[in-house]
Amino acid sequence: MTGAGNLVLIGMPGAGKSTVGALLARRLNIPFIDIDELMIARRGRPLQKIIDTEGLQAFARLEEETILALDAAASVIATGGSAVYSVAAMTALGRDGTIIFLDLPLQELEERISDMTTRGMVIAPETTFAELYRQRRPLYRRHADLVIVPGGRRPAELVIDIEDLLRRRGLTLGR
Repeated sequence: MTGAGNLVLIGMPGAGKSTVGALLARRLNIPFIDIDELMIARRGRPLQKIIDTEGLQAFARLEEETILALDAAASVIATGGSAVYSVAAMTALGRDGTIIFLDLPLQELEERISDMTTRGMVIAPETTFAELYRQRRPLYRRHADLVIVPGGRRPAELVIDIEDLLRRRGLTLGR
């Protein structure tokens, strides 16, 4: 891909960042990087186990360190939902790419997230998913170069929409 650098997907847990990201990378014939998977590989255990054993602050540090250590070019990157809490991480991602916010409505996200206690989500025990959504959504919007509102479309349709939007913005995509 030329002109766009990396394509970075941000959004709430359940927004489809990993699914859409993998499909988009395949369509563009470029690498796909999932930050959550990198974190799992670094610690050798699932995200929720990292949170349970190391705590939310250590998890956030790991996420930031993983993003800051990333050496990627012309790749699709799916971030964890909490990446937007790190200004340093988001600045680095934005410097090297176009940040795309997958903006799903709260109701649809809640339908997709059945169990918050096993997902590996950075959320304080007393916070509801709706509160988390209200806290994060302004951060996603602030960091986003582009906002995609899925509107019930399937991941493959979103990939085509993203590709079209990037072209309309003058970003040349290579295959």
